Amino acid sequence: MRRSFFFILMAIACWLGTGVSPVLAQETVKTNTQQDLPLPKGIPNMLFYVQRDPNTNTVVYELNLNSKGVLNEEEPVKIYWLRYADGGAKQDLNFIQRKFAYGLNVKKINPEKYELKFVSYNKRAFYLMKSPDGKFHVYATIGKKQAFLKRVFVRIEGGSFWVPNVVYVEFTGLDPATGKEVLERFKP
Repeated sequence: MRRSFFFILMAIACWLGTGVSPVLAQETVKTNTQQDLPLPKGIPNMLFYVQRDPNTNTVVYELNLNSKGVLNEEEPVKIYWLRYADGGAKQDLNFIQRKFAYGLNVKKINPEKYELKFVSYNKRAFYLMKSPDGKFHVYATIGKKQAFLKRVFVRIEGGSFWVPNVVYVEFTGLDPATGKEVLERFKP
C-alpha cells in the first residue's frame, strides 16, 4: 500500500514536470508572510492580475480581442480566475465577484483609450490604452510614476465575506521608459 502510494506521487511529480500542465508548473513569488503565490505565465494578452492571501487562486485581466485580433470595444477586458487550488482550471467570475469585488467599471474615452476602475475600489483609475509600441497596456500611477500595471496584491487579515479586513494593497508595474519595476503599497 505505502509503496503504491509512493509510485503514484512520483508519477504525479513527473507529469507536473513535463510541461503537460503549464498552469501548475509555475514560478512563484513570496509574500511578506512567506506564502508562495504562482506567477501566471503563457497568457499572451494578459494585462495584469490580482492575488490575495491566504489563497493561491488568481484573477486574470486579459485584453479581449475578437478572432481578427481587434479589440472588443463593448468589453475590452476579459476577467477570469485561474483556480490554482483546483489544478489550475480557468473559471469565469460569478455575479457577486463581478459586481462587488473583482469586476471593472469601464468607460470608453476613445477607441484606443478606456478608463478602468475596480467595482470594489473606485478611488483610483487605470487606463487601458495603446503605448508607442502599438500594444495595449493598463497604465496606472504607481509611486507617483506612470507605469504599466502588472500585479495587484491584497493583504487580508480576517473580516467577513462582505467586509474583509484589507491590511494593504500593493501595485506592481513596469516603468515604460526604463523597464524597471515600480511598487507602491497603500492602505485603502
